[in-house]
Amino acid sequence: MNRTTSPPQIRLWVKLAFTAFVLVLVPYYWREYGPTNFLYFCDVALFLALVSAWTERSSYASMAAVGITIPQIVWQADFVGQCLGLPVTGMTNYMFDPGISLFARGLSFFHFWLPLLLIYLVWRLGYDRRAFVRWSVLAWGLILISFFFLPPAGAELQFPNQPNNVNYVFGMDDTQPQSWMPQGAWLTLLLIGLPALVYYPTHVAFKKLLPSHTERVSEREAANGASDEGTH
Repeated sequence: MNRTTSPPQIRLWVKLAFTAFVLVLVPYYWREYGPTNFLYFCDVALFLALVSAWTERSSYASMAAVGITIPQIVWQADFVGQCLGLPVTGMTNYMFDPGISLFARGLSFFHFWLPLLLIYLVWRLGYDRRAFVRWSVLAWGLILISFFFLPPAGAELQFPNQPNNVNYVFGMDDTQPQSWMPQGAWLTLLLIGLPALVYYPTHVAFKKLLPSHTERVSEREAANGASDEGTH
């Protein structure tokens, strides 16, 4: 019996275009910001998306989508608001700063389209329901590394573009730590609040709105079975 191989689920042009973008972004960011810049949630999600696109394993895309969809929707809303003169949070002010090169701002625009790409990947590959737990554990690790080993908000930096307050572990202002509560309380709030208020609602929405990984696998197996029968 000749077993039919499943066709690729992600189009080759998507894989190649995405890879080309990452190959441009990584050396530029490494030179301008240093390697610790890649510990931001959004950068980790970018790499998970790339791995998922090539391996077609839904777990990587599902994790990244759970982690960044809501924050990046806020980014998208603020960017569109800025374009209309109605900023939402001000978090994309830098995208309109003429003091920052257009090339750098163009690279940073991945914050806008990455969640759309992730939803496409998850739709094609199916949502892996283990993503909530896996991303939460990964996020905890990134938060703790950022808090204990990277420069805090307002720190004296080794070079001008060195990232500080990575993943906002010292508050929402990079120029000074938050003063609403003890820093340990803020850290605990992130560790508990992000999974409870950001990741879990996203997980629930994906379970309801997107096909599961198991469903997608079953569909492919059924299609392969029909194809095999047609060859006899």
